[in-house]
Amino acid sequence: MGLSASAGSTSIRALCLASLGLLFTAAAPTDATAQIATGAAAERSAILRIHGSNTVGAKLAPMLVAGLLEAKGFHSVRIAPAGRENEQRITAIDSQGAPVQALVAAHGTGTGFSGLKDGTADLAAASRPIKPAEAESLAALGNLRSAAAEQVIAIDGLAVIVHPGNKVGSLSVEQVARLFAGEITNWRELGGNDQPIELHARDDQSGTYDTFKELVLAGQGKVLAATARRYESNDALSQTVSSRPGAIGFVGLASVGTSKALSITDGGSQPMPPSTALVATEDYPLSRRLFLYANPTSQSQWTRDFLNFVHSPDGQAIVEKSGYVAQAISPITLPVQTSMPEAYQRLAGEAQRLTVNFRFEEGSAQLDNKAQRDITRLIDYLNAHDKRMNSAVLVGFGDAGNDAARTALLSKLRAMAVRRELAKGGILVKDINGLGGELPVSSNSAAGRVKNRRVEVWLY
Repeated sequence: MGLSASAGSTSIRALCLASLGLLFTAAAPTDATAQIATGAAAERSAILRIHGSNTVGAKLAPMLVAGLLEAKGFHSVRIAPAGRENEQRITAIDSQGAPVQALVAAHGTGTGFSGLKDGTADLAAASRPIKPAEAESLAALGNLRSAAAEQVIAIDGLAVIVHPGNKVGSLSVEQVARLFAGEITNWRELGGNDQPIELHARDDQSGTYDTFKELVLAGQGKVLAATARRYESNDALSQTVSSRPGAIGFVGLASVGTSKALSITDGGSQPMPPSTALVATEDYPLSRRLFLYANPTSQSQWTRDFLNFVHSPDGQAIVEKSGYVAQAISPITLPVQTSMPEAYQRLAGEAQRLTVNFRFEEGSAQLDNKAQRDITRLIDYLNAHDKRMNSAVLVGFGDAGNDAARTALLSKLRAMAVRRELAKGGILVKDINGLGGELPVSSNSAAGRVKNRRVEVWLY
């Protein structure tokens, strides 16, 4: 049952436009929705309570909840402020005329895990993986790193943004770190105008800031300058940067707005913009996964239904509409470059790469939680395009190490692991190859090595 366009309801298209920053004014609530309690009682009665990341909670989570309610046939679905900053209430009416509500509180990734621990949240929204200390503090609930708990719902690019009139077009991760540490203070030092640099950063509760610290600052041995202005919201940060010529900041991909996103280099990689394809493959240096974490041993039916919807094609379509990168698979054509190994040049000239990568932990050929779900998506894609037999080529890579032969062997073993899982789904691949430490997409840092350990999928 679709959402009507009457005054008492709002279409999912309107919800999507609203969450992308366009004007949306909810109609006055009906008598039924007015019956919904407020305050603590309202939170206890909510069918879903999602706490955590502003990156996930500001737009994406409310839109996904609204999409689930629409898919279940509820009507008068609307998203409205819940009375506190960065909190939203999603309300609807069921077929019997009874009101339901869900609550999203987007105060930072760390608050989501606190909500899981004290039972005030059904799901923790996170813009980074759970930390070891957090997983340990939640051990009474079960294994928070298991497939039952950890759900990758979208891919995001951490965009470094400047005023749209800034002449600088690309920076290295090292330069970005020095900028935010306060070591570079004028844009002329980077080829820009003679303009003092203003720093704008997310607050300490933010998973966006945690990711920036890990991928940029910590890897370069830097800390954020005390002069940086801090924000709880991605959108508020972006709006400020777009209006101030000397400003630089970092936000999730969906919050770039009218600011200018810079291309980023890391290690031996080429400058990469936060484009959809480069973020989807997680090759872009500042790409990251967005998560929902659930209690692995005790989930309500609403929680299970919601997670299933998020992973469905309809849920991933909402991910795309929200401005993030969906975990859908599509082909891309890469230009042939003389710096590529010969076998890779042939692939680039004859085949198309798919926007899915499989990544692994150090010394491992075991697929992670996202990779296990991506196997299913890849099998569905190959079946839908009649590419079940001798069409796919798997290319494995490793991180640069002291033992090149071991790296090459591991890269091929990882490709073999993907081939084995595809075979279980009736897919026979054309060929596999292991290119070891060739063609790094990131630096040789800890986070960079994770990105470099990958298996690409090419299709003839």
